[in-house]
Amino acid sequence: MNETNTGLGNDCCRPIASGPALLELIRSVRAPLAVYKDKHGSLSVYPATKDVTVTNDYSSVATLPPLYPEWLGDRGFCAVHGVRFAYIAGAMARGIASIDMVVAMGKAGMMGFLGSAGLSVEQIQQSICAIQASLNNGEAWGCNLIHTPDAPDLEMSIVQLFLQLGVSRISASAFMSMTPALAAYAYKGIYRDSDGAIRRANYVFAKISRPETAAAFMKPAPQAMLKQLLERGLLTEAEVQLAQNLPVSEDITVEADSGGHTDGQILTALFPTILDLKHQLSEQYQYQRDIRIGAAGGLGTPSAIAAAFALGAAYVLTGSVNQACIEAGTSQAVKQLLTQVRTGDVAMAPCADMFEAGVKVQVLKRRTLYAPRSTKLYEIYKRYDSLEDIPAAELEQLEKAIFRQSLTSVWQTTKRFFETRDPAQLAKAEANPKVKMGLIFRWYLGSSSRWPIDGDEDRLVDYQIWCGPAQAAFNDWVRGSFLEPAENRAVVQVARNLLEGAAIVTRAQQLRTFGIAVPQSAFAVVPQKL
Repeated sequence: MNETNTGLGNDCCRPIASGPALLELIRSVRAPLAVYKDKHGSLSVYPATKDVTVTNDYSSVATLPPLYPEWLGDRGFCAVHGVRFAYIAGAMARGIASIDMVVAMGKAGMMGFLGSAGLSVEQIQQSICAIQASLNNGEAWGCNLIHTPDAPDLEMSIVQLFLQLGVSRISASAFMSMTPALAAYAYKGIYRDSDGAIRRANYVFAKISRPETAAAFMKPAPQAMLKQLLERGLLTEAEVQLAQNLPVSEDITVEADSGGHTDGQILTALFPTILDLKHQLSEQYQYQRDIRIGAAGGLGTPSAIAAAFALGAAYVLTGSVNQACIEAGTSQAVKQLLTQVRTGDVAMAPCADMFEAGVKVQVLKRRTLYAPRSTKLYEIYKRYDSLEDIPAAELEQLEKAIFRQSLTSVWQTTKRFFETRDPAQLAKAEANPKVKMGLIFRWYLGSSSRWPIDGDEDRLVDYQIWCGPAQAAFNDWVRGSFLEPAENRAVVQVARNLLEGAAIVTRAQQLRTFGIAVPQSAFAVVPQKL
C-alpha cells in the first residue's frame, strides 16, 4: 500500500502492525496510540498525532490515551494520602525498612513504612523524630505495628507513642483479631466537619491474608471494646459515637506469598474474595467513605505489579525486593546474598514472637541453617515439658551446635531482657518450666534475626533472613541489567522500574484486547535508569 492511499498522513505516521516499531510504540506509554482497521480487515497501530488525516481506507477501532505510571491504581488512594504513586515500600522489622528508606520513598511521592517491629520504644521514638525532620512538607509515611499477643501493654505503649508524636499511618501486621490498641489508634481524633462528613486523623493499613481477619478490620470495632477505651480515657464520648459508623481500617493490604509472616496465599484467589467482602460490608454498614484494597506478596516483576492492578488493587506494597536495596537497614553480606536468591531458595520456619503457638515465617534457606535448626527447637519444645526432660546427649548437642553456650548462660541473658521488656513473662517462667524452655529457645530465634542486620560473620550459618519468592523473580528479571548489583538497587529506582514496566505491560495487554498481535517480547521489560 503506497502513501497516497493510506490516508494516514506522512511517513512518520505510517501504520505499524508488527516488529521493532510496534514494540517502541508500546513502550512509549506516555504517548497516545490509535488502532485502525483497513478495508481488508487488517489491524494496525500508529501514534495518535494531531496532523493525521483519515480517509475511507481506514476505520477507527480504538484510541488509547497516554498511560502514566502515576495513573496505575486508585487515584482516590493517592488523593487521600497525598502521594504521586500508588506504591508502598512495606515495613520490614528491626529497622530493615530504615529511616533512609522511608525518607527516600516519601521524597519520591511514594510511601514507606518504618520497620519498627522489634525495635525498643526509645529506638522507635528516635527514628520517628529523624523521619519527621527530613519529611516536613506533607510527604506520606508511616510505622509498623506488629501484634504482640504476649505483651499487650507494649503494643498499647507503642500506639501511645505514635499518637503523641503525630504518626498518622501505621501498617498493622500479624494481627488475627481486633485489639484495644488498634481501635484506640484508629479512632483517636475522628470528628465531623462543617459539612457533616466524618474525618479521621489516623489511618490503619491492615495487612491480612484471611477473610475473617479482613472482616474484623473492615467493621467498626466491637462495642464492648469501644466502651472499655472510653472508660480508660483513651477515647472520648464523641469519638466512640462516630466510631460506630467507621471501619477500623480503610486501607486493607491483601498479603499473598510473602517473606516473614505469611499464609502463603495465592493473590489471584485471595484478592477477589476480599474485594467482594469489602462490597458486602460497605453495603451492610452503609459507609460513606471508601475502603481501599491493596495487594502485597510475590510482587517482584513488572508483570506481577500489572497483574495486581488488573485485579483491582488500589495500591501495591513490596517487601522482599527492598531488602537488598542500599537503603535497607541490614548488612552488606545479607544484601549480596539476596541478589543470588533463586526459585526454591525459601522455606517456612518458626518465628520468635509467636514461637510457642507454632506460627511460622518465610525465610531464606540459601547458605543458612536457620530453618532446620529453629524447626528442631520447636519439635523439642513440643515433645518435652521442661529442659530437665530433654536427654543429656540431645541437650549437649543443642548447647554445642545451636546456642554455642550453656542454656544456663542463655537464661541469664533472657532474664535481663525480660526484666525491662515484660517482667510478667519471668513470673510465668518461674511457675512453669515449659514457659522457661520456650523463652530460652526464643533467644536463638530472636538473636538470629539480629545477627544478619549486624553482619555477624561468626553466625552466618544462623542468619534468619525474611524472604519471599518475589526476591527470586526480581533477580531473574534484573539479571544482566544495571539493577543486578546490590550497590545499584536504590529503593526508588526499583519502584520506578517496577511501575514503568507495569505500565508497559498494561499497554501491551490493552492492545491485545483490541486484536493487535502483540508479541510476547512486549511483556519482557528491561530495567532502565529512570
